[in-house]
Amino acid sequence: MRRNPRELDSTHRKMSRRTLVLGGAQLALIGALGMRMRYMQVDQADQFRLLAEENRVNIRLIPPARGELFDRNGERLAHNSPSYRIIIVPEDAGNVEKVIADLSRLVELDEEDLNRALTEMRRSPPFLPITLADQVTWDDISKIAVNAPALPGITPEVGLTRVYPRQADLAHVIGYVGPVSDYDLKQIDDPEPVLRIPRFQIGKVGLEAKREDVLRGKAGAKRVEVNATGRVMRELDRREGQSGADLQLTVDADLQGYVQARLGNESAAAVVIDCQTGDLSAICSSPSFDPNLFVRGISVADYRGLTDDPYRPLANKTVQGTYPPGSTFKMITAMAALEEGLVSPGETVWCPGHLEVSGRRFHCWKRGGHGHVDLNTSLMRSCDVYYYDVAIKVGIDKISAMAKRFGLGVRHDIPMSAVAEGLAPNRAWKERVHNDAWRIGDTANSSIGQGFMLASPLQLAVMSARLATGREVTPRLVKKINGIEQPSGAGESLGMNENNLRQVRRGMYDVSNNRRGTAYRSRIIADEFRMAGKTGTSQVRNITKAERAAGVIHNRDLPWERRDHALFVCFAPYDNPRYAVSVIVEHGGGGSTAAAPIARDVMLQALYGDTPPLSAYPAGDRNKIKAQQERLHREYPGVAAPVSDRA
Repeated sequence: MRRNPRELDSTHRKMSRRTLVLGGAQLALIGALGMRMRYMQVDQADQFRLLAEENRVNIRLIPPARGELFDRNGERLAHNSPSYRIIIVPEDAGNVEKVIADLSRLVELDEEDLNRALTEMRRSPPFLPITLADQVTWDDISKIAVNAPALPGITPEVGLTRVYPRQADLAHVIGYVGPVSDYDLKQIDDPEPVLRIPRFQIGKVGLEAKREDVLRGKAGAKRVEVNATGRVMRELDRREGQSGADLQLTVDADLQGYVQARLGNESAAAVVIDCQTGDLSAICSSPSFDPNLFVRGISVADYRGLTDDPYRPLANKTVQGTYPPGSTFKMITAMAALEEGLVSPGETVWCPGHLEVSGRRFHCWKRGGHGHVDLNTSLMRSCDVYYYDVAIKVGIDKISAMAKRFGLGVRHDIPMSAVAEGLAPNRAWKERVHNDAWRIGDTANSSIGQGFMLASPLQLAVMSARLATGREVTPRLVKKINGIEQPSGAGESLGMNENNLRQVRRGMYDVSNNRRGTAYRSRIIADEFRMAGKTGTSQVRNITKAERAAGVIHNRDLPWERRDHALFVCFAPYDNPRYAVSVIVEHGGGGSTAAAPIARDVMLQALYGDTPPLSAYPAGDRNKIKAQQERLHREYPGVAAPVSDRA
C-alpha cells in the first residue's frame, strides 16, 4: 500500500527531533564526564598522588568530653583535665618489642602500665590503639615527636581525665570513673564503639555510674591520612562529638566537707535532708577514700589498704548499710497505735523494768524501770516496756505498714550504688523467707527497732523529715541536668492525723529540751533553732540471762565489733522544720553520747550555713566546742574558722 507523502514528511521530522535530543543528551554526559576527569586528573592530582603513595585513610573516634558535676552553689565537684598519653598501634609498629625498647630509652615507662598494655595487645585486634603510658609530661611528648621516624606506630595524644577536687569529701556520693574493662563490656548489650577506645573512662560506682547515660556524651569522628609506617600525614575532616550533660547536685559541698570532718575517723554515717524539698544537703560515710586513686587504676598496695580496713572505707554506709534502728523506731510504733486509736497520749503503761511475753521476759534498758509512763515520757526517756505493750495491741502488720509510709523498708530511687531496701518485716515476710510463723516476741523486738527490723541512715533521715512535715518527703540528689530543674521531693500529705503527729513531735522535742530527756546534753540553745530528736542504741549481740544477773557488760569493756551501734535522728527548727538529720556511729555505744553530739553540730552547721556561734551551744560545752572548731579548721582546711577568729 502506498503511503501519503504528507505522512512520510511528518515521520521524518519526528525522527530528526528525537535524534537531536538524544545526541544532545549524549554530548552533555560526555562533557560532564570530561569535566570530572579533568577535575580528578588535574585539579586534584596532588591529593590523589599523595593517597596513592602507599597511604591510607583511617577513621578514628574522638572521645566526648564527659559532663561535669557541680554542687548546689555551683562549686565544681568533678571535671576533666588534659592528659598526655602515649599510644601504640601494633600493626603499624611492626616489631613491637623493639619499638617499645627504643621508646623506653627516651621516656620512663611504668612496669605495671607496660604489662597491662602488653596484655591488652594480646587480646585486641592489631589495628586497635593501645595506651602505653598515661599522664606523661610535655617533655616526654616532645622527645617522641622529635624521634617519630624511629618510632613507628607510636603516637602521642592529648586526652581528658577525670579529676575530683574535693577528694574524699564526696567519694561515696559521686563515685569515680575508670578505664573500660572486659567485665564492663560484658555487662552491656551491643556496646558503643567509643567504649573500645584505649583507656576510655566510664563511671564505675556512685553517681558517675548511675548517670552514665547522660554524663558520657556522644563520640565524634575524624578521617586521618597515614602513610605506610602508620604516621599521620594529615587530618582530612572532623565531626565533633556531643559533650555529656552537666549535673548540679543538691549537695552543699561546704556542709558535706564539714560533716565528713566532724565524723572524723569513726566508722559512721550522717545524712542531712531538706524537709521542704527533699534535697540531700549532705550524705557522708566515714571513713572515706580519695576517688582520684581509682581514675587511672589504683595500685595493689593502696587497694589492699582500703579493703583490709575494719572500718570499711569503700562501703557507702549511708545507703548501703542497714542497721537495727533501735529506739529511733519508737515514733513509728507510736504512730501506728495512735492512728489505729488503740492508745491515747495520756494513757499510761507501768514499767517495772521488764515485760513478760509468752513466758519470756523482755527487758527495758533501765533495769529498775520507769514507773508509770505515757506517750510523751516514753519518748523523752526512751522506755522500752511502753512499746512492748503498745506493739502487742497493734500487731506487726500495722507497724510494718506504718514504717513503709514513713520511708522505712522502701528502696529510695537516688543515683547511688547499692541503695538498700532495708526491712520492715511482717507475718507474710517471715513465712516466705524463713518458712516460720511470726511470734509475739518478734513483735515486741520489732517495736523498739530490734529483731528483724533494718534501716539505712538515708531511710532514717527520710523518716524524720516525714515526721517533721507530715508529707511524703522524697530524697533528691540531682537538682539540675544541663540547667533543667529536676522534680522536687517535697511530696504530698501523708494523710496522718495532725494531732497524732503533734504528740509525737512534742515527745521528740522533750528528748532534746527536757532535763530528763535522753539527749538533753546535746540540745541547741538558740531559741529560733530548737531541735527535736530521738536517741537510739541497737544491740549487735545477744545478752544472756547469766550476764543480766551478773550485770550487763559495759560497751567500753567489749571489743569494738561487739559494741552497740549509736543512733540519733532529729529535725529543726521545731516550729518550722528546715532540716532533718540522721547519724549512726557503728559500735559507738550509746546514741546519747556518741551520735547525738555529732547530729547537733551538723544541724547547727546546716542551719547557720557556716560555723555556728558558740552562743548556740549550752554554756558548759562552749570551751569544748571552741576547741573542736579550731581543731577541725586546722586539720581540715575546707572547714571555716570559728566565728571569733574571723576578721
